[in-house]
Amino acid sequence: MESKIDTPKGFGQILDLTFSISRKKFSEFILIMLIFLGPIFVLQAVLELASGVGFFREVQAEGAWYDRTLDSFDEISTMRDVAIGFSALLSLIFGPIAGAAIILAVNHMRKGEEYTVGSVIKSAFSRFWPIFGSNILFYLIAGGLYFIPLISIIFLGVLGAAIFPVAGIIVAVFLFLVTLFGLGLFLTRLSFYFGSVVLKEETPGISRSWKLTKGRLWPTFGIYVVFTLIFTCITMALEFSFGLMLGNSVLLAMIVNVGTLFTSLIFAVGYAVMYFDLKARHDADDLKEMIGDYQTT
Repeated sequence: MESKIDTPKGFGQILDLTFSISRKKFSEFILIMLIFLGPIFVLQAVLELASGVGFFREVQAEGAWYDRTLDSFDEISTMRDVAIGFSALLSLIFGPIAGAAIILAVNHMRKGEEYTVGSVIKSAFSRFWPIFGSNILFYLIAGGLYFIPLISIIFLGVLGAAIFPVAGIIVAVFLFLVTLFGLGLFLTRLSFYFGSVVLKEETPGISRSWKLTKGRLWPTFGIYVVFTLIFTCITMALEFSFGLMLGNSVLLAMIVNVGTLFTSLIFAVGYAVMYFDLKARHDADDLKEMIGDYQTT
């Protein structure tokens, strides 16, 4: 398996290796996720219970089952919103450290080195501030690239709708989809800054990511799309199936959060596999250039 991690792979091979590593190292990687995200999810559950949300179900006894389920989703307090927002903030801060620990573990596997859960967690924490700062930079870039065009599209859409109602709305929707697609491609070029920072190759790693994804944009973007579709389907399936029975309860949130642990684990492994695939291709290209320069001298 180590040799597969360190060699260029095709689209299907990356997905296959991702799920293979996730299955083989599941106990170690889920422990890493639980250490970082478990306490945050428990805190969220406690805060939701304190806000008055029922543990099993928060619905009225009267009415049809679908009316009772819908009613439960309307009973969200301000305190619960704060609990969810606070938990999301903590996840944004400590979730990347869990991902970094998994990337470091996969890197040890790539090199055929032994490691422990404690050692990779310690190494990940040693990169806390470079990771935190690089994430802030990436979020600012992504936010600026999203909201500035969005404001322009909304303005053009309102103006166009006032003159040509149907055509204006259609053009605005089209521009929004094109902008969203272009943003996805651009952020794919930048997204591997994280692996560079974790492995101490470059900080903040934006230029490194741009070089790594050169010539591999479409396959990489396609893998991101596949992961997004898989994880979205899993989350929606959990929310819909258990939501019918549990309503908008704390238990439902806990079940969805458990699903998030699994999907986050798989994504972290997939990201690591993609990063080392790009790294292998880039390093091979650099070696070819060095050989070419040597032969011409």
